[in-house]
Amino acid sequence: MIMETRKWFPIHGQEYRGVPYRPARMDREESVAMADHLRRRMNERRTVRQFSTDQVPEQVVRDAIAVAATAPSGAHQQPWTFVLVKNPEVRRRIREAAENEERVSYAGRLGDEWLAALRPLGTDAEKPHLTDAPYLIVVFQQRYLLDEDGTTHKHYYGDESVGIAVGMLLTALHLSGLAALTHTPSPMRFLSEVLERPRNEKAFAVIPVGYPAEDCEVPDLVRKTLDQVLVEI
Repeated sequence: MIMETRKWFPIHGQEYRGVPYRPARMDREESVAMADHLRRRMNERRTVRQFSTDQVPEQVVRDAIAVAATAPSGAHQQPWTFVLVKNPEVRRRIREAAENEERVSYAGRLGDEWLAALRPLGTDAEKPHLTDAPYLIVVFQQRYLLDEDGTTHKHYYGDESVGIAVGMLLTALHLSGLAALTHTPSPMRFLSEVLERPRNEKAFAVIPVGYPAEDCEVPDLVRKTLDQVLVEI
């Protein structure tokens, strides 16, 4: 069977055009079992800061990005760009710039309250994960659509749209057997410079991807229970 691939284009000013959507309904027992399985698998997910330098299958990473790109977005504008950084020298430059910013932050820019909140996580200005992990996915938010002729169009709900996509990316990576970290050095302008991104994009997150190191440790934290986060009406 040959699948049709249609080129994406902006939808500004177009009229609504509906197409049939009839997904097969999952059997009730299968649905309950699948939900339980996913809950248990996702409860195993942890943020990792100690990565092995071992290579991981690139196709797994690319497929996870493809999953992220299916996320819902405001007005279906898909305001995201995923930059997959494989080059060790580029990763070194990103780490150097990130650590320069982080040293300033940990020296006082973050403020005492934020530093106190970070203390249980055991973080500091050193970011070896940026060079140890075999891949970095740098997620950029397109602040507005930039046409080839330079015309700009407003994007709607950009923060929410890209945030959902990042959540789906982390989920896909974990369910595929990989570890990841959501790293947000502040400020992040250096990422646009190092990666030569266009003016309509701003860095949203840096996500190292790989396997946990053999001696990897994670903070001893407890997640809130369902009863603590769910309100039923």
